[in-house]
Amino acid sequence: MGEWVYCEFGDLLAEPLRNGVSYPSSSRGSGVPMVNMKEIFLHDRIGDIECELAPLNDREMAAHSLEGGDLLFARQSLTYEGAGKCSIVMPVGRLMTWESHIIRARLNMEVVAPAFYYYFFGSTSGRRLMESIVQQVAAAGIKGSDLKRLAVPVPPLPEQQAIAEVLGALDDTIAANRKLAETAEGLLAARFVTLGIDVEAEATVDQVPLGELIDFNPATPKLQGDEPVYVDMQKLPTAGSTIEEWERRAPKGGARFQNGDTLLARITPCLQNRKTGYVNFLDEGDVAVGSTEFIVMRSKPGFPSELSYFMATSDRFRTYAIQHMIGTSGRQRVSAGALADYLVAMPERQALAAFGDEAGPLFRSIKSVANENRTLAATRDALLPALMSGRIRVKDAERTVSDVV
Repeated sequence: MGEWVYCEFGDLLAEPLRNGVSYPSSSRGSGVPMVNMKEIFLHDRIGDIECELAPLNDREMAAHSLEGGDLLFARQSLTYEGAGKCSIVMPVGRLMTWESHIIRARLNMEVVAPAFYYYFFGSTSGRRLMESIVQQVAAAGIKGSDLKRLAVPVPPLPEQQAIAEVLGALDDTIAANRKLAETAEGLLAARFVTLGIDVEAEATVDQVPLGELIDFNPATPKLQGDEPVYVDMQKLPTAGSTIEEWERRAPKGGARFQNGDTLLARITPCLQNRKTGYVNFLDEGDVAVGSTEFIVMRSKPGFPSELSYFMATSDRFRTYAIQHMIGTSGRQRVSAGALADYLVAMPERQALAAFGDEAGPLFRSIKSVANENRTLAATRDALLPALMSGRIRVKDAERTVSDVV
């Protein structure tokens, strides 16, 4: 293992640090995909993702384009932990830009491996270093002038590349698994549409309240143990069905749920942001608890349990839910009663049974890859601080990764 020296982060740059472009919401909607703060906090690796569009001119594009290997730092955040959060741009073969609350760092690839510094700033030591420049006023933030003066480690380039490749192999497998789950879920979403449950019904079609198919906030057994599983709003996904993280803590009230239930955020802006998840990670017979701002949806007996999830993520249903929020502008909520009254077409039992026969195995596959991803992420998170501190050698880490990939 070569000697690690230190230098200022600014000495590793190929170009000066640069803030992104600023466009009001009214002028967005066409042009070049623009990475916003939302994408920074949703994605550690910025690839082929959906972004708002901004109408950059040629001069702006020349100065504000993104390339594979660029590091993006959150310049401001509502939380102390979010300030300075680092993401890396992956090669995607399309023009992209970034907005003004984000700092772009383009490193000199002849000297350093950008992926190494992406992982460094995600490590315990890197985060501790970043926190040394976070300023807390109305919001938490960092300055580019402080960022470039941070003293960062500079291992020999081959060692940087080897560390990044080891950790990247784990992230690549996690990304591939997520893509498989996304594909499976997309197939089922298309099948759900063909059932004709949540479409604009013709006058001749019998409609029933959704409460005849799905129970809202159903009766659930009491919690067992001093520290049951707890899911807060932050852990509820905005894409896909998988709830990837949870914790255990003493119960203090909240929505109770079990495997087969769907959790739907009922409060603004979480409902608009599509925070919805399907519960399949509990041990057999366990009951968990979550935010008081969850609505629990459970398919009635005789209906596939997955039906509740695809209803909750249906565009037409979500539009209805958002339109039926009440309260002050900052704290609007939709009620379970309003959702239970939502009218849908009664599905054909045979078609619904066929949907359940297809959905069950695919959701079990989604659960399987989610479990694998938790193992991969735990391995990565254990290796990251050890590699960054030099406590373990790259070859030892490679053996560990080969056991799980």
